[in-house]
Amino acid sequence: MNISITSPIESVAEFLAHAEALELESVESYEQLADSMEVHNNPEIAKLFRKLAHFGEKHAQEVTELAKGMTLPEISPWDFKWSTPDSPENASMDEAHYLMDTHQALEIALINEIQGQQFYASVAATTSNDEVRKLASEFAGEEAEHVALLKQWQANLGNQDALPLDDLDPPNIPE
Repeated sequence: MNISITSPIESVAEFLAHAEALELESVESYEQLADSMEVHNNPEIAKLFRKLAHFGEKHAQEVTELAKGMTLPEISPWDFKWSTPDSPENASMDEAHYLMDTHQALEIALINEIQGQQFYASVAATTSNDEVRKLASEFAGEEAEHVALLKQWQANLGNQDALPLDDLDPPNIPE
């Protein structure tokens, strides 16, 4: 999926409002996934999702610093300018499940980070505001670093055939 924006973002405050929402939703999603993985005794994947949540927290803190002294607009969920129903870094969570292996978790995270990068790059490419372009380009670059890190993790994992995790307490389905 190629993420774009529905219309240009022309003010720094509007850009930062979008970035703040994107990063906070990303943190929340990764934390929820980590909690779920812990409950389902999948600590390795929980640790991975906590690390990704930490990346989002750092970005959210960066946005807070950049927004000091500004009043960011309150944007209704349906008025965000990304082309996805949810924020770009929250778009592939439907693929998550409690028995996922490291390969699957990395793929979900990679898709999310690529979509975040595409969103910021799209903002940079469409705005006429030089400051917004500069910030969006920087944010796209940071997301590109996350993409590269995730690809490195995938490469380090190699082609190991991940054995499916056993469900020690499968759901009871009435017959």
